[in-house]
Amino acid sequence: MKLLTFKLEEQERIGIQEDTNVYDLGKLVDLYNKATDQHVSLVNNLDDLVVNNDKTLPVINKVWTWAKENADKVTEAIYRYKDLKVLNPVSRPGKVVCVGNNYMDHCIEQNVEPPKQPMIFSKWPSCLTAPGEAIDLPEESDQVDYEAELAVVIGKKGKNIPEENAMDYVFGYTILNDVSARDVQFADVQWVRGKSYDTFAPIGPVIVTKDDIEDPHHLDIKLELNGERLQDSNSKHLIFNIPFIISYLSKGFTFEPGDIIATGTPHGVGVFRDPQLFLKSGDTCKIEVENIGVLENPVR
Repeated sequence: MKLLTFKLEEQERIGIQEDTNVYDLGKLVDLYNKATDQHVSLVNNLDDLVVNNDKTLPVINKVWTWAKENADKVTEAIYRYKDLKVLNPVSRPGKVVCVGNNYMDHCIEQNVEPPKQPMIFSKWPSCLTAPGEAIDLPEESDQVDYEAELAVVIGKKGKNIPEENAMDYVFGYTILNDVSARDVQFADVQWVRGKSYDTFAPIGPVIVTKDDIEDPHHLDIKLELNGERLQDSNSKHLIFNIPFIISYLSKGFTFEPGDIIATGTPHGVGVFRDPQLFLKSGDTCKIEVENIGVLENPVR
């Protein structure tokens, strides 16, 4: 199931994307209740849905199954994706945890040894930005770079999570662009500031629930800048896989529903190209991850 947040008549709504259509989940619930004489209810935003997914997902699955079986009764809840203002799928994650140098091809392009343990840094949640919204170039940086990443959305609170049980704590998957001001990042040594300028984490457009991704470790991941393919890899090249990352990190801190893990970027980033290539005003970044969708953002 592809869940997203969109704006309709100045209100934020939860939607389910199917092909080029989006189903307004709130309207589906109303139609379901009216047709079945039920009184189910649902939270009003995707943040709360993820946090309370043990209660919300059974309701959604029931309503969605009914909607697909009664297509003629739900037409008023359907919109065209291209006609909607799509927002961040989630807006208030407690943590955005990132893994550096986690693709073997990315290590090779830097001519560095692969890490012996995960390289961890964070991005402030305030830098999340929606699909279609601009990546703003800060005045103090001339080296703003792109990084296409598969991101994991945590669905259950946990500490000291065994690796064999780690996937039980996953709610779903989305796309994240780990935009990075390289000159600031390397000058600071500590990466957080250079990676956390406002708008430096485009995310979305959807969260795909984990049951719809058979194997998150075998997904094509690509990035185009102004139509030119610059990153083209597959999550099978991850050095540390998702269960290991979750288990490793949970030894140090508690994961909570809604937290995000950005799993790393493959080869092809601008700073390690020859000649180097950085974002400039007027550019367009387009990231595609197999079975999730396309995240596209202009640069200004």
